[in-house]
Amino acid sequence: MDSEEAGVLAFMGFPKGHRTQIHSTSPLERLNAEIKRRADVVGIFPNEAAATRLVGALLLEQNDEWQLKRRYAALESPCTLADNQPARLSAVVS
Repeated sequence: MDSEEAGVLAFMGFPKGHRTQIHSTSPLERLNAEIKRRADVVGIFPNEAAATRLVGALLLEQNDEWQLKRRYAALESPCTLADNQPARLSAVVS
């Protein structure tokens, strides 16, 4: 766990307003469950293109919902959401 600390806590580098969405995979799990539910309703697909059309339609529907109805992450600039100042790099002298 100690060797992977940086990877596990990588979401802490994002603005505070985005952290709750980044650290969770719930929306992705919900989307996968909806795809599985709809595929189970269809049962057997006649070909691969039919399955691709169903999944594509569900993904387009979800994309529209996220863009229009509920925003997954705020559209403001990350600088306005940041609760810390950006790091300043010192000049390199040749």
